[in-house]
Amino acid sequence: MNVDYLKQKRILLVDDEEELLNMVLSILNEEGFCNIKTAKTVKEAINLTEKFKPEFAILDVMLPDGSGFSLLEKLKQKEDFPVLFLTARGEDEDKFKGFGLGADDYMVKPFLPKELVFRILAILRRSYKDESPLVKLHDSKIDFASAQVIKNGENISLTAKEYELLSVLYRNAGHIVTIDALCEAVWGDNPYGYENSLMAHIRRIREKIEKNPSKPVSLITIKGLGYKLVAEGKI
Repeated sequence: MNVDYLKQKRILLVDDEEELLNMVLSILNEEGFCNIKTAKTVKEAINLTEKFKPEFAILDVMLPDGSGFSLLEKLKQKEDFPVLFLTARGEDEDKFKGFGLGADDYMVKPFLPKELVFRILAILRRSYKDESPLVKLHDSKIDFASAQVIKNGENISLTAKEYELLSVLYRNAGHIVTIDALCEAVWGDNPYGYENSLMAHIRRIREKIEKNPSKPVSLITIKGLGYKLVAEGKI
């Protein structure tokens, strides 16, 4: 399975210890996980879930306004997605309770960063093993599993930067992604000076996905703001 695709999953990270929260966030960002939202309370996590629609959650057990166990029960009532407990509570009884409520894994603090990443990827592989999207556009298809565009029966390879840009645009399909956001996602924390490179990459992407790159219908420029990908759905 395409690991980069797994790292694009929407992750909800819930812990009331700010230092620990920032440490886990840093570990995941360094490993390429790029779509993470954080919360410090049960209430904040529930409110965030309504808008963010997480595809994976990392939960602490001890929270200021409740427990990770009660939070898991509430989350499972709304949407069924994989969950990892990351907590200082290492008693067998707590582990059994977590698994009994539907958790996919249970890690006890302190932890090794690499082990956390490996466990997350293992859960995501099990949970989304059949999901490497083939996305239909107006005149072509994007196969994220093989990093190719399929147009007129021809398979056209994407470069690494083209793949990254299309991944960001697809995660926000139907919505405007600003120039700064695209540059930051692909070139890092200081996107200044990459606008011309972005325009060149967008032009090459259009040559691959559009019937007429001069009159794009799938990758649209929103003047003064950024770009929008118009996708017709997964196949």
